[in-house]
Amino acid sequence: MASGTILSRGLGIIRAILLAATIGVTTNAADAFGVANQLPNNVYAIIVGGVLNAVLVPQIVKAKAHLDGGKAYIDRLLTLAIVIFGSVTVVTTLSAPLLVALYTNGWSASQLALATAFAYWCLPQLFFYGLYTLLGEVLNARSRFGPYMWAPVLNNVVAITGMLIFIWQFGLDPTGAESIESWTQAQISLLAGTATAGVAAQALILFVSWKRMGLKYNFNFGWKGVGLGPAMRTASWTLGMLVVSQIGGVVQTAVASTAVGGREVFAGQEIAIASVAAMSIAWLIFMLPHSVATVSIATAYFTRMSTHAMEKKFDELKTDLADGLRAIAMISVLASAGLIVLAYPISRVFVGELPSAIALGNVVIAMVIGLLPFSYVFMIQRAFYSLEDTRTPFLFTAVQVSFNIAGSLLVAIYVDSIWKVVALSLVTSASVLIQAILAFVMFKRKFGSLGHSHLSVATGKFIVAAVIAGSAGFGILQLLGGARPGAFPVLTVLSSTLTCLIIGSVMGLLYLTVLRLLRVPEIKTLTDPIKKLLGRG
Repeated sequence: MASGTILSRGLGIIRAILLAATIGVTTNAADAFGVANQLPNNVYAIIVGGVLNAVLVPQIVKAKAHLDGGKAYIDRLLTLAIVIFGSVTVVTTLSAPLLVALYTNGWSASQLALATAFAYWCLPQLFFYGLYTLLGEVLNARSRFGPYMWAPVLNNVVAITGMLIFIWQFGLDPTGAESIESWTQAQISLLAGTATAGVAAQALILFVSWKRMGLKYNFNFGWKGVGLGPAMRTASWTLGMLVVSQIGGVVQTAVASTAVGGREVFAGQEIAIASVAAMSIAWLIFMLPHSVATVSIATAYFTRMSTHAMEKKFDELKTDLADGLRAIAMISVLASAGLIVLAYPISRVFVGELPSAIALGNVVIAMVIGLLPFSYVFMIQRAFYSLEDTRTPFLFTAVQVSFNIAGSLLVAIYVDSIWKVVALSLVTSASVLIQAILAFVMFKRKFGSLGHSHLSVATGKFIVAAVIAGSAGFGILQLLGGARPGAFPVLTVLSSTLTCLIIGSVMGLLYLTVLRLLRVPEIKTLTDPIKKLLGRG
């Protein structure tokens, strides 16, 4: 799973770099495309995204006990989903102007028009995101995790191909020299259309995996009497949680969209103003370790926890959760230290100029502070879902979103444009920390202790090792010149890449060495797969 995610995220980074080179990061066109391409994800999350994740695996695990192995249940569920996804996609695509206006604030008419044109091409992704999730979760419930993680590789390949054709046809504009009024329909359809084609390919390729497993899909509209009612009732709290989360997202994106264009001087150095596009790329960087480690680990443990929940083996379920949390913490703590130390060189890889790299790096640092609690929440949510408890995640998420909305509104009032997105990211990190604490407390009250002392001791050791590794990495970075204009770490894309590889390798080796000296057993999570691969070689 992790290997597929690593390749997918690696290609995703290449895709983001190409996009930044094509339309920039702090330009009006980049913000327009960023909002439009994010809309299908937001709408999908509101309508069914988390509902499927919360409900499907436990319900499909149960359906496997049916005489037909759950085929009738899966056929009916997939047919219902196709009808819902198709209908919602048509409605939302027709509502593109309203959705763009909802997620922006203070934009000019021409920028709104460009974002809306992009949105008409991007919103059909909604249907294919839903199909991909449903097909993939059926495979996950049968312990076939690989295809779900590898399918996004095809998505990125298609999108990168489209972007290369775009560059060949229309050239590069990383600083926004071309006015947004000059964008043609050919440019819009090629850039946004290939992004949607990638998502479609990502979903449809999973039918191949179904066929290899002997799964066959037949349309079945007999939705009564198959047990979908209890599943949907279980999903109602998750749907409420997603609606609340997206309200927070709307507020945050609208505040971020007010920080548009321009440069300011801070501490004698020119810095670009980060806005929606910068926040999107920072999120991509943030999600790299989360997707590779947390999602892979949580996906495997989710099926195990669901099986233990069905068998009433609650002690084993809690053991799975504790083991998963420690493994996630070991990787997330190292990733946090690495991304904070290397925020500016990493950002320089994505953007072609230092002022924008500094602006993006500031957002990355603020966002990465919340990586560990974010990963904890993700794993604990899966534990609640395996127990078919969707009400509790709604409650601790509602608290997080309330804090986030209040903080975002304060940022909108009191923070200057140059720091708006950084402040929004800090607010999110703080709110996620509160959410993680609440999640732990509420799980303990309902299901008993996980042995939090063991988790705390392990996390403490990870943090000690990360501080040592991070200090060494920061020292090397400063010896190379830091993030000053003309310094090697931020001079070119190549020098920034080399800096990341050198310092990242040193930090990783030092981190593992300290963990080994501290006799941390979770280190096998990293070393055992490497030993197996070397053994096969």
